[in-house]
Amino acid sequence: MHFKSHWAALLLGGFACTAFAATPQDTVKLHQRALAATCANCHGTEGRTTEGSAIPSLAGMPREYMVAQMKAFREGTRPATVMHQLTKGLTDQQIETVSTYFSTLKR
Repeated sequence: MHFKSHWAALLLGGFACTAFAATPQDTVKLHQRALAATCANCHGTEGRTTEGSAIPSLAGMPREYMVAQMKAFREGTRPATVMHQLTKGLTDQQIETVSTYFSTLKR
C-alpha cells in the first residue's frame, strides 16, 4: 500500500470509528436487549408472543410486576414449567435489567 493511501485509510477508519462510537446509554440499551433476547424462544421477538399463545407477552409489562414475578419464579414461590429453572441463574440486577427493557416496549 502506498504511504499516502495508508494514511488516508487510517484517517478514514478513525472518522468511521468516531462516527459510530456508542454512547454509554447506547451501551446500556444494547446490553438490555442482548439479555432480553434470551427470552425470545418462548416469549417471542421483542417479548411479543403470537395471538392466542398460552405464554404471556412481555412487551409493555409493568416493570415492578415483572421483577416480582421473576423473583418468585427464581425462589420457587410461583408455579412454573421452566421459568423457575431459567430464572435460577439470574441475579437481581439481571432481572431488573430485563424487566426495565420489556417495560419500555409498546405492547
